[in-house]
Amino acid sequence: MDKNNLTKEYSNGEVTIVWQNHLCKHAGVCVKMLPKVYHPQSKPWINVANATTNELIEQVKLCPSGALSFYMNNGK
Repeated sequence: MDKNNLTKEYSNGEVTIVWQNHLCKHAGVCVKMLPKVYHPQSKPWINVANATTNELIEQVKLCPSGALSFYMNNGK
């Protein structure tokens, strides 16, 4: 496993957040917007249960590097 090229998924049942570590520029937008969701020192570092689906989507859309993306679990 290449630790420099990881992709992890975190789901709340409605939406799945996808994180690609090799794209992350550590701008901190995620942590600043949703500090109850993103905890860089914790494992797992993303806890999607601490925000609504809409809050998660809106935050992911603002990720400047594209390291965070999402897809809807119902296919929409």
